[in-house]
Amino acid sequence: MLRGTMFRPSLAALAVATLVAGASARADERQPQIPDLKVETYTLPNGLEVILHQDHKTPIVAVNLWYKVGSKNEKTGRTGFAHLFEHLMFQGSKNHDTEYFGPLEQVGAQINGSTTEDRTNYFETVPSNALERALWLESDRMGYLLPALTQEKLDNQRDVVKNERRQSVDNVPYGQSEEKLLELLYPPGHPYHHSVIGSMADLSAASLQDVSAFFRTYYSPNNASLCIAGDFDPAETKRLVAKYFGSFPRGPEVAKLPPQVPTLPESKHFTMTDAVSLPRAQLVWPTVPNGHPDEQALDILAAVLGGLPKENRLYRALMYDRQLAARVQASHPTNQLAGVFEIELSARPGQKLDELIRLADAELERLRTDGPTDTEVLKAQNERESQLVIGLESETTKADFLNQYNVVFGDPMAYKREMVRLFAVTAADVKRVANQYLKGHRIRLDVLPGPPAQRAPESEVDRSKQTPVEMPKLAAVKDEFDRSVMPKLGPTPRFTPPKVERRTLSNGLELLVVERHDLPILTLNMVVRGGETLEPKGREGVASLTASLLTEGTTTRDSLALAGALAEIGTSLHANGGLESSSVTLTTLTKHTEKALDLFSDVVLNPTFPEREIKRLKVQRLARLQARLDQPQEIAKLVFRRILYGLGHPYGRPDLGTPKSVQAITRDDVVAFHKRLYLPNNAALIAVGDTTPSALAAALEKSLKTWKPGEAAKEVLPEVPASRPLTVYLVDKPAAAQSMLYVGAVGLPRSTPDYFPLEVLNAALGGQFSSRINLNLREDKGYTYGAHSAFVFRQGPGPFVTVAPVQTDVTKAALVELMKELNDVVGPRPIAAKELEFAKERLIKGFPSEFETTGHVADTLDDLVVFRLPDDYYESYEAKVEAVSLADAERVAKKYLKPAEMAVLVVGDRAKIEKPIKELPFAKVVQFLDIEGKPLPVEANGNSK
Repeated sequence: MLRGTMFRPSLAALAVATLVAGASARADERQPQIPDLKVETYTLPNGLEVILHQDHKTPIVAVNLWYKVGSKNEKTGRTGFAHLFEHLMFQGSKNHDTEYFGPLEQVGAQINGSTTEDRTNYFETVPSNALERALWLESDRMGYLLPALTQEKLDNQRDVVKNERRQSVDNVPYGQSEEKLLELLYPPGHPYHHSVIGSMADLSAASLQDVSAFFRTYYSPNNASLCIAGDFDPAETKRLVAKYFGSFPRGPEVAKLPPQVPTLPESKHFTMTDAVSLPRAQLVWPTVPNGHPDEQALDILAAVLGGLPKENRLYRALMYDRQLAARVQASHPTNQLAGVFEIELSARPGQKLDELIRLADAELERLRTDGPTDTEVLKAQNERESQLVIGLESETTKADFLNQYNVVFGDPMAYKREMVRLFAVTAADVKRVANQYLKGHRIRLDVLPGPPAQRAPESEVDRSKQTPVEMPKLAAVKDEFDRSVMPKLGPTPRFTPPKVERRTLSNGLELLVVERHDLPILTLNMVVRGGETLEPKGREGVASLTASLLTEGTTTRDSLALAGALAEIGTSLHANGGLESSSVTLTTLTKHTEKALDLFSDVVLNPTFPEREIKRLKVQRLARLQARLDQPQEIAKLVFRRILYGLGHPYGRPDLGTPKSVQAITRDDVVAFHKRLYLPNNAALIAVGDTTPSALAAALEKSLKTWKPGEAAKEVLPEVPASRPLTVYLVDKPAAAQSMLYVGAVGLPRSTPDYFPLEVLNAALGGQFSSRINLNLREDKGYTYGAHSAFVFRQGPGPFVTVAPVQTDVTKAALVELMKELNDVVGPRPIAAKELEFAKERLIKGFPSEFETTGHVADTLDDLVVFRLPDDYYESYEAKVEAVSLADAERVAKKYLKPAEMAVLVVGDRAKIEKPIKELPFAKVVQFLDIEGKPLPVEANGNSK
């Protein structure tokens, strides 16, 4: 489950302008074209608010339920209850007394929940014929959770939540600083004084009576809002909503808390240490809650100061003109009771924070004195509009968006008013709020490299000093149907993958076009064959550096001018250098297609790779390389690839290079690498959106006419290392709150004829929530927040890997269970018929969601280019999955999964885990590595077996 954090996006950041294709350009640039999302709203007699929004472009429907309760409603000594209860809601209810995911995951649903300070939501996006099943499950846990809630379930999910806290707070860089910031900003007793996830002590002390009372108080229809968006029949859907939710009685009336913006009597400066490489400072001012008249002006201020890509004031002062910072950001998140304005500054290694603060304050003072320019304000508005039009292609996002406006403003259509207010903001407004809210007392929180702060104790609090919980009484539910019967699925909706139209430009560039005219959006993804696997020895990192430099200056625009031109039309343009391919991706509103194509072509044809920008990006890359070694999961990724493939194979090298190789890269290296790869006859352009193949081909022939073909570099991969007997590798991460477990071996290339059997096998083993590995380690044992496995398919044999972050004291037990699952699936407990059918159904019925948005389609078609698959590949996808037999699954498991030859990597606190690991019966060979994967000297290895 997802967890809300202190700083979530403001409502203004979620405003959207859904335009119609072919709409005329706006007469006044400051007037947004306000959408009309065709929403129907009504309220059941029991108080449940219902929102319906139809969209039939894809046969899927999103069910999104908000309860108006979050961490702000918790009492002292009972923190973390809202989030803990979110987990308990997935553990079964009276008429489905088993884990919630199964019946929906089997039909390919996307399911999750999240908790913030202000609300808890649950959502599932399902094939449209599974809507009734989703409503049955969602309603059953609203009305009948408590009869199925047991102490065993509470204890299990308490352990899962504790592991989530370890994973997201205690075992990540800067993780505990957010809780300290809350304590400094909000006084004791304030609803936002504590974190959403709560304290370990309170979680330990939570009783069955506590959580039952919490449910009866807040989980009632009159404290909830239900949004259904997507492909459904409104009359039938209303009938189903009344059937499944209408019989529930009203619960207690929950009083809405008034805004409580804290007042700082003085500025506070607090310093803490953590196991980090980069010093970080946060400057925070209290501001306004959701819906305040100044909210949007503060949002624009944050964008101008530290949000606009490459053009914001802090980036220019601290990262561009001076290379002092590794990261800068300004944001203005708001909640129902209060908001904050935050500046976050991460210094380069060795750089003092005081200098960064001085320069940031100078930029802020300039804005207080002179205000932003009109152009800066307009860029911030246009960028927000464009990003969110594109973001709300998804039914899941749209349902959540409408629910949020309904809960906060009492009207899902309130986004119209908020959009008008956003575009009414002027430069004078921004200057005013900068002086009004950011001139008084503030919080400064510094995190410096050093020992991590002491973690919160896990012992229980003293309940004798707390007020006993009151158990609200609710009327009995009277259903007029048999709720114990799970609804059957409706007729399977027809789905045909979008047709791919091909063209080839005169210079040899392949063009793949998928037309989608429902929204005025166009996504271009130019895929170049080749990436890190073609890097010269000693120049590792040049592929990603070359890609990054494409947007750092052309013959006609420098880096800042290019960023400014993109911001003016709200268009995103990114370049990426991956392992086996590189890409340049653009997304724009089609009213800006001509300007966007000009910028896209300029980046592709005319990069200049300025020496100044190369030096600047190398400085940032070196800081990034150092910082990622603070993260146990990043260490595990880097070390595991080296264990499997060795540094002599491209798959075994660090993906961003090493400090030595990055320092060695010159401009000549970048130019030579670009010349070898970025050729029209070595690339394909995927276009998805509101266009036609003929029109786009004609435009590209004109804009890319000077791009000439040439001889491209060819990828020749060396042989992978021979398999070895099982070896356990241990990387010491002192004081780590968890152990990061990686178990796996070299797998198969994408070209294997066993691709589909392997996909089905892995889904059942560890590729879905209801997989063997996750249900064992998370749902049964409570060892982890989540565990999974995957076959990673590449041009050559990619890795098979299982991953599980587990609490330190169960490292040994978790490894026993992981190895048991791997041995069982190839031996005494092969995949069963029921598991096979479940996995196949999930893959087939979830297939349409891969084509929901233009971005999804472009990403999906990427495989056609990289692996040279036929254009009709996706038309036969479902049939190929369906054809996988039980014999196929058993055959590939035994053929390709060999647990006795796998590598086992543990990144954790050696002082606590070395002895238990050496006691494992399969740990006959234990090797100790440093955080880069290099073997430690013999004297540091201890008594290896």
